[in-house]
Formats: sequence, C-alpha cells, structure tokens
Amino acid sequence: MIRVLVADDHALVRGALVALLNLEADIEVVAEASDGSPVLAAVLEHRVDVCLLDIQMPVMDGIEATARVRAGAPTCRVLMVTTFGRTGYLRRSLEAGASGFVVKDTPAAELAEAIRRVHAGLRVVDPQLAAESLAEGGNPLTAREREVLGLARDGLPIAAIASAVHLTSGTVRNHLSAAIGKTGAGNRIEAARTAADRGWL
Repeated sequence: MIRVLVADDHALVRGALVALLNLEADIEVVAEASDGSPVLAAVLEHRVDVCLLDIQMPVMDGIEATARVRAGAPTCRVLMVTTFGRTGYLRRSLEAGASGFVVKDTPAAELAEAIRRVHAGLRVVDPQLAAESLAEGGNPLTAREREVLGLARDGLPIAAIASAVHLTSGTVRNHLSAAIGKTGAGNRIEAARTAADRGWL
C-alpha cells in the first residue's frame, strides 16, 4: 500500500483528490494539509511514502515544503500537482527535490500511475511542460534579484526594500534594473508580474 499525503489550500480540490485516490486498491491517503507548514510533521507521523503538494498555498508554499520534506524525510517522494503549469515552477520544484510535476487536469488514472512511478523512484513530468522548459531555458534572475523583485511586487518603496534586505538603496536599484532588463519589462511592477507569471518568483 502506498501511503499518501495531500496538501492543497482549496478544500474542494483536496477532498476530490482524496476521494479519487482512495478508490485505488494500492493507494491510501493517510494525511491531509491545507498549507505546506504541517507537511513534514505529518509525513513523519503517518510514515508517508508520497506527498502530493500544490504549489501556491498560504503560510508555506509547496516548493518550500518539498525542500523540507526531502531534508527531513529523504525516503518520502514528492509529486507536485498544480493548476499553474509554468516552466519556472517546474524547475524550482525539481531543484527543491520533487520527483514529479503534473497539472490538476490530469485524469485520475494518470495521477494514480504518476504516484506509483514516483514511489518506485522514477521521475514524472508533464511532457508539454518539460518541452517548454527545455526550449525556454532556466530562470535568469539571481536569488537577490528575486528577493528584491518580490518585495517590489508588494509595492514597497526602494528605501523600504533596502532596509528589509540590508542593502543600500543604490544596490537595490541596480538589482531591480537588472531584473527589469532580464524580464524585458518597462518597470519593476511589470517585471515582478512577468517573473511571477513565469514561475521565477
């Protein structure tokens, strides 16, 4: 029996996934979560084999939860199941240690098979997304550019961003300028939106 945890902040989606997976003879959903923060503790408590994690969740997103699970319970596999089939999310998920990445409109039988494959140590990635990711290349933003762009997206002025990241205002402007150039945007708000749409933030 493959012991599964489902984490999704939408109760209806989570409930539907749980109901569908529990129809499979070899899969049992043993834990649920509405965000990423309790996932590792639940994995350890319920001896979870495979986590199904949404990406965009409150408190802690699925990518951070993936990294924590892989560090704290290395034998547990992670399969990302998301509405947002973005190449940036795919790359960040795999970098965090996810074994698979599928979108939520995947048929139930295919999702169950993806769980089996991930449990067996294989990698499962939505083929269209994999092709797009190869064509597009990696995330061009540095960690610091992502950080300041994320704060700029929230509407913070330069001085407040500088204070939050312990840099000078001039250095923050340089990072924002570089990010604007890399995203092909006209300003920092547009750059943040473009980066978020591509899954780079």
